[in-house]
Amino acid sequence: MQRAGYAAVAAALILIAAKLSAWAYTGSVSVLTTLVDSLLDAGASLLNLLAIRHALTPADNEHRFGHGKAEGLAALAQAAFIFGSAIFLMLQAGERFSNQHIVENSSVGIGVMIFSILTTFVLTRYQHYVVKETGSVAIQADALHYVGDMIVNGVVILALVLGFYFDLPWIDPVFALAISLYILTYAWGVLKKALDMLMDRELDDGERARIENLILAHEEVLGVHDIRTRISGPDLFIQFHMELDGAISLAQSYDIAEEVDREICQIYPHAEIIVLQEPYGIEVQKTILKKKKSAEPGDETANAG
Repeated sequence: MQRAGYAAVAAALILIAAKLSAWAYTGSVSVLTTLVDSLLDAGASLLNLLAIRHALTPADNEHRFGHGKAEGLAALAQAAFIFGSAIFLMLQAGERFSNQHIVENSSVGIGVMIFSILTTFVLTRYQHYVVKETGSVAIQADALHYVGDMIVNGVVILALVLGFYFDLPWIDPVFALAISLYILTYAWGVLKKALDMLMDRELDDGERARIENLILAHEEVLGVHDIRTRISGPDLFIQFHMELDGAISLAQSYDIAEEVDREICQIYPHAEIIVLQEPYGIEVQKTILKKKKSAEPGDETANAG
């Protein structure tokens, strides 16, 4: 994971140098948007690297659940910076609408964009390999962003070709505005993902159903309830109440819980699992008891008071 982080930072720095030269030669506002996007990539990848290093720090006495939420905090900072940069690019595109001119040295810009696409493609292939091996959410998000960058670079090539070879000076700011809107959309996705992690959002219904089925697949598990999940950096936390035959020994119930734990971890290798074993049917008894208490005389008076 850390090697993938270093690779992303290095690739972003190389692209910044290449695009800075292309912008100096062409003056294209579309190229400027990709330059700013690469600056964002460098900042985002650096923050990701720092967050990954911190998130991988083992749990200690002050952080018993680990340091995974460092990724969420880093993502919040990324989102704020990206929003501001997108607004700046939109203002630049608006200014270019009022002062249109043909982009010069388009061939230089096109060559740099092709180089950027090839460099980014190599990086994303390596990132996907790391995600497959580690399941890192941070690297996966970074890889998705760089895939989007390849699309942006392709759009800029189209803008340079149309603007220069077909004498359409307004194409450059139009494409720059479109890219700025794309960056805003990406920033919103980063912000939402960060808030979901920091606010301990549950996994989606499909994943929760999959976890429930894994638990109930064990022949000695008679029921399960109160499944709770959350993601913190590279770690997934799963809690649930598991209902077993009330006649078995404590040692047997512990062995069953260990087997269920291992089966879940085969699918979710980065999961931290907390299991509470209960006698089968106790949840129904609790419900009946609550209903009886609510029906006892004097409860309505107490509630009214």
